[in-house]
Amino acid sequence: MTTATSTLTDDDLAFLARPLHGFLTLAEGPQPPQPRPVWFEATADGTIQLFTEPDALKVRRLRRDPRASIVVAAPVGERERWVSVAGRATVEADGANELAARLAARYWDLDDPTRAADLAAIQAGEHLRVVLQPESVRRLVF
Repeated sequence: MTTATSTLTDDDLAFLARPLHGFLTLAEGPQPPQPRPVWFEATADGTIQLFTEPDALKVRRLRRDPRASIVVAAPVGERERWVSVAGRATVEADGANELAARLAARYWDLDDPTRAADLAAIQAGEHLRVVLQPESVRRLVF
């Protein structure tokens, strides 16, 4: 059944803590919008955050129009479930490397030397943090 609120529930946060990909969509851009898969973190205060390179197209678009959404779905083989968060996003200069390290540990096996090197390469570059403030949260649990 689909439900809607303006905040993430404890069940949403538990679901979003899993290593699932989110599909980020920005308000501005080509028509129709073109979602992109992203790593993300749902924080205890109910925001969604991700990291990106400073020259990424998403940064330029968010600075012109901060409206964004992310959809996260359960993988095939599980019961149908998704959470969609829409709201305004800010681009922050701080915290991106720490976020990248947390997300890499969530999505990759960092005992693998190749993945550890991948994380080191990410952290050697410059990154920004994107923070999505929920205005509308929709979910389906079937």
